[in-house]
Amino acid sequence: MRRSWAEAPSICPLCGEAAGLFFEDNRRIYLRCGRCRLIFVPRRHWMAPEDERAVYDLHENDPRDSGYRRFLSRLTGPLLERLPPRQAGLDFGCGPGPTLSAMLEEKGHTVDLYDPFYQNHPEVFEKQYDFICATEVAEHLRDPGADFTRLFAMLKPGGWLAVMTRPARDLQAFSQWHYIRDMTHICFYCLETFQYMAGRFHAGLEFRAPDVALFRKNVPGNHQNRLT
Repeated sequence: MRRSWAEAPSICPLCGEAAGLFFEDNRRIYLRCGRCRLIFVPRRHWMAPEDERAVYDLHENDPRDSGYRRFLSRLTGPLLERLPPRQAGLDFGCGPGPTLSAMLEEKGHTVDLYDPFYQNHPEVFEKQYDFICATEVAEHLRDPGADFTRLFAMLKPGGWLAVMTRPARDLQAFSQWHYIRDMTHICFYCLETFQYMAGRFHAGLEFRAPDVALFRKNVPGNHQNRLT
């Protein structure tokens, strides 16, 4: 007998608050948190890791692809404007063809790589960084609360966390959104979600493109967040 959505646990994986049904299609249900406004897919609809990896293996992220570089420049452009010279960073969830790291290294920065499927180097979690990038990663996270807690802890005071993910909109737009057709996408963020994260992790928040959020970890003693 098929279980209804109401029978399953409905706790937000980002903030731990209760969530309710937001949308349902013929493949999955989508719950929305009443606190941080994250939209997420419950565990029973997650892909098996080996099937998820097979999807990522199909990605063609070539560092020599000028179009892909232009896409990533929506994040690297504003981030580079804010970074002093020779900073140390991490490309979190770099995928099978690391390109963002190459673009930043070309500008004089050093960048470590981490990806659970392609660059599984857990030693990076013992380091401190001036900046961390997560491009097209946040929507794949199974435990975003734990993952973002770890990433912010790895940032030096004043360091930057740059996140690129396409923002969720209203129910009508969401129901027709091609982004939810990708079965590896299980978390969907909106403006309110990022504002919640800025408050929780004591960070400033800036938006420089519809799909790019720049968090700056507060220096101790400075508790003013900038939301633009």
